[in-house]
Amino acid sequence: MLYDAIGATSSEWAGKSYAEIKETAARDGSVLVIPVGSIEQHGHHLPVATDTILVEAMVTGAAERAPEDAPVLVVPPVWSGFSPHHLSFGGTLSLEFEHLRSVLEDVALTGVKSGFDAVCFVNGHGGNTALINAVVSTVGTSTDAEVLGTTYFTLATEEIDALRESELGGMAHGGEYETSLMLHLRPDLVADSDTAAATAWDEHYDWGGSDLLKGGTLAVYRGFDEYSESGAIGAPHLASAEKGSRIYDIVTEELAALFVAIHEHNA
Repeated sequence: MLYDAIGATSSEWAGKSYAEIKETAARDGSVLVIPVGSIEQHGHHLPVATDTILVEAMVTGAAERAPEDAPVLVVPPVWSGFSPHHLSFGGTLSLEFEHLRSVLEDVALTGVKSGFDAVCFVNGHGGNTALINAVVSTVGTSTDAEVLGTTYFTLATEEIDALRESELGGMAHGGEYETSLMLHLRPDLVADSDTAAATAWDEHYDWGGSDLLKGGTLAVYRGFDEYSESGAIGAPHLASAEKGSRIYDIVTEELAALFVAIHEHNA
């Protein structure tokens, strides 16, 4: 990762020279990966950078799992997302929708100019989902490279659902899923369990989302303070580092398979 004291990984754009980047891009089926996070409140027990930390870890882990002959490079994460629904709690940094769209378009279009055959946005924040989908189209019409987008916590949901101890709604914002991953990846940033206050998910419409694994078919806008007093929703008290390790392995394996499939399709 970019700020890891042990140095850059082999799949990290930021740790390479421009010549090395162009060499990777020139290989058949080269894939540029753009992680997109957010800086927003995650209750009292998780840091505001949770989404950015997790999406960067997922894409870096997945790229490292991919075979050495799969030319995949990961750019530094876009750390600010679209999070107006979290602003009432404080601690949140949010870009306007159009501004973030422009940032993502610029990163992608300048990145592929190095010669990449495909670009894949990987999202780590629910509030970015519609924007990522839009950018896939706007970038796709502006380049010959194949353009794709996904959200990491929508991958391998059946396998992860089998790991959960919480009822539906427990793997929501700052809940069992994200807290487990943070306990595995960055336990130093997770506060004591007695600060992990969270509200049960309560969505009025049956068609709305239930948690990270069950996104629902209806988009609803509400300020987050209408859902939770603490800013967290779900069951963080059921989180564990062991569960986080399993989630990490499952998702990075699935994401690596996606990167390989993109590479092979464009080779």
